[in-house]
Amino acid sequence: MKQEDVLTIRDYTSEAKGIAFDTCHKIYILMDDKQMDLMREYGYDPLITCEQMSGDEMAAQVVQWFEDSCGLRFVNAVSTVEGDPNKGFEEVIPQGYQEYDTCEQCGAEDDDCTDGLCYDCYNE
Repeated sequence: MKQEDVLTIRDYTSEAKGIAFDTCHKIYILMDDKQMDLMREYGYDPLITCEQMSGDEMAAQVVQWFEDSCGLRFVNAVSTVEGDPNKGFEEVIPQGYQEYDTCEQCGAEDDDCTDGLCYDCYNE
């Protein structure tokens, strides 16, 4: 996962009430107590509260879950929105996320760009 994605996750977990994982691909950062209660009702396990882990620890756990999850993985921050619960979902890491960088010189996708260049362009 790119460092910028880790920082984005950390921004959310610093304010979160907790995190939840379905042990396959659904990872949620829970922004309020009602969302924590809903995840308990749904039976999410693991479900970790901000009393159990700091924001930085929750961020590290979300990254670990992401690394261990299947290819359908995503991370959403969820807040309670009265009237339309679907408006409470915010995409943090989209489903289908790829860890590829784009080479600044040739435009190729590479999973390990160095100084913004793919292997071939870097070694020219």
